Amino acid sequence: MKTASLIPQGRALSSRRARFNPIRHLTPDSLVRMLDAFHAGELRTAALAWEAIEQRDDVVKAVATKRKKAIGRFGWEVETFDDSDEAKRHRSALEFFYRQLTATHACDLNESGGFSLLVRQMMDAIGKRYAVHEIVWKPINTPSSDDPAMPRTLLTADLRFVPLWFMENRTGALRFLESDNAIEGRTLDKDGWLVTTGDGLMEATAIAYLFKHLPLRDWLVYCERNGMPGVRGVTDAAPGTPEWEAAREAVQDFGAEFHALMSRGTEIEAIDLRGSGELPYPALVDRMDKAIATLWRGSSMGTVVDSGAGISLQGKETALIEREDAQHIAGTLHTQIDRTVLRYLFKSDQPRARVVIKHKESGLSAEELDTARDIVSTAIPRVIANLTRRILGKDQAPKA
Repeated sequence: MKTASLIPQGRALSSRRARFNPIRHLTPDSLVRMLDAFHAGELRTAALAWEAIEQRDDVVKAVATKRKKAIGRFGWEVETFDDSDEAKRHRSALEFFYRQLTATHACDLNESGGFSLLVRQMMDAIGKRYAVHEIVWKPINTPSSDDPAMPRTLLTADLRFVPLWFMENRTGALRFLESDNAIEGRTLDKDGWLVTTGDGLMEATAIAYLFKHLPLRDWLVYCERNGMPGVRGVTDAAPGTPEWEAAREAVQDFGAEFHALMSRGTEIEAIDLRGSGELPYPALVDRMDKAIATLWRGSSMGTVVDSGAGISLQGKETALIEREDAQHIAGTLHTQIDRTVLRYLFKSDQPRARVVIKHKESGLSAEELDTARDIVSTAIPRVIANLTRRILGKDQAPKA
């Protein structure tokens, strides 16, 4: 169990200096190569591109931040598997660990927090498929307990979030790259690293981002060329005369990007590039925004309503996603953190307690939640119709 970081000093600094922008000239071909390399185990370019997209696209930033922060707001607790004294000791040890832990960032020393930040960092795996923390264990001597079986030394840790571009996956297991130029990484010690897996939504998000920004760029060019009318001046003055120059300056002073001055009788034909009907750009951009929101939140940003039952699909899908995220994060912590802590302190491979994230609907099963929502969503229109009938009279009341 390591009590000091294995990341070389200056690794984060050299990485910050060597970073490049992989989406500056993003094309379908370069994106395909990037994604193929990721699946082959070369994670760096794709991870950097996904991070840039997540930070710079307005819709991706909004939905990804909401998804990551949702679980950290629920809080946590340690539950026991039974009422034995051993289970109570395990619970006390885990509560001490999670209350005392610190979460930091290997590349941003300004980022520091506790359990909530740890969960948010682990949720980065939802987008990038993996989220990695280096664990620096911190044994702490505690006052003697009334329970002689309680260890005198308890554990906590500093969990340092390591960006995914510090890793490679060529062998099917993540390995740490000690430099940006390294090809083969160092095997991760089982008890020294926390590896969270996720859906890897940024792969599909990156495709939607590309198909959004290509028409968005063309739309901006169109607006630049056709958003302001041109100015055409006509004068009887001969070219080169003071009167001609005065007319030319007058045309330029209007500030139009497209302007022309010509003698009377000269004709100029305008070429209309605007086309007829609605422009295709807004519809395509909106389609990609909805696709991104659906990927991350289960529905588009607007509430999608089933007219037959009146059920808000967005609310149902969002609650389902949050519940699954909470269970997945808690399961990852139990497998990779709880078991290690209890094995070190109590020499036990049979944990009697585990950390759980207190989701707001964790007391109900998925079937119970769906049934309750269906009942409520069906009953509300009937209640409103009955109230309206009483107020307006039977003949004026709308049908339920």
